[in-house]
Amino acid sequence: MASSTSPPPSESQTFTAMDKEMLNIGGTCQYLTCDSYDFLPFRCESCHGRFCQDHRTEAGHKCAHAGEWAAKRLQQQANRTSSPSSGPKPTVFTATQCSHPQCKTLIDTLNSVGVACSTCNRKYCLKHRIPEDHDCKNIIPVGARQGLRGPSQADKARSALGRLKLWSKERQAAVLPKPKPSTAASRAVALNQLKRAAKGDEKVPVEKRLYLYVEAEANTTTSKLPKGGFWYNKAWSVGRLLDDAARGLQVQNVNNRGGGEEERLRVFHVEGGRLLDFGEKAEDVLVQGNTIVLLRGVGPVSAAA
Repeated sequence: MASSTSPPPSESQTFTAMDKEMLNIGGTCQYLTCDSYDFLPFRCESCHGRFCQDHRTEAGHKCAHAGEWAAKRLQQQANRTSSPSSGPKPTVFTATQCSHPQCKTLIDTLNSVGVACSTCNRKYCLKHRIPEDHDCKNIIPVGARQGLRGPSQADKARSALGRLKLWSKERQAAVLPKPKPSTAASRAVALNQLKRAAKGDEKVPVEKRLYLYVEAEANTTTSKLPKGGFWYNKAWSVGRLLDDAARGLQVQNVNNRGGGEEERLRVFHVEGGRLLDFGEKAEDVLVQGNTIVLLRGVGPVSAAA
């Protein structure tokens, strides 16, 4: 019976097979003037060629794409460390200010986040995020429909005008008594008392001082009705006089922030029974001893006229 076992390979056949297997390991250096065989060649990440130890560097084999791998690696590192957000980095020029009228905190920045109020549809800083902290119940929601907004600005102005006229008649009766022999003397005494108690900017010359009684209606401030005697420069405009009067009475003044009429202050002249325009000159519409009242949300002069 013939045996099925194949004869063992000869010694020459064994070495030939080993040579073929060795050729599959490693490779020849691809540098033009080098044909050395290396079992562990080096791979250039820029040109993807294989080289021996002597020509493994980009300068050693004069790489045609020298520096390409290093540039890609730096770009990948920059992409990993960069912020994932697609928008630009917030700055003081692009950030949003807290919607509270007395707050100047910038929100939606890296250091301060903004919190949206679902009731009034505005964004606030962390300090004013609670509805009670930004008086949410008295704020008209952004985007509210006309029917849900309550009285319009014109309605408020007409209502305020009616209230002012009634109130001014009572004040005029007290400020301007009926003519009688002692009227001039009484006015002189009252003016002298006002001058002694009045406060104001010491830089205003005495001959240019305009002495006035200044009050703020209860709706203008959260504290009780403030009032006092002050002097101002006759050459000032009504707008500048209002700014100084608001500082003297410590009444919040947001006229220079560009808000709506519901937040703006206006000057009401009691003796004249009308609102004064910001551009009018003080000495043209006021006299010594007059009374002015700071009012908020009464609308422009044209609407209240």
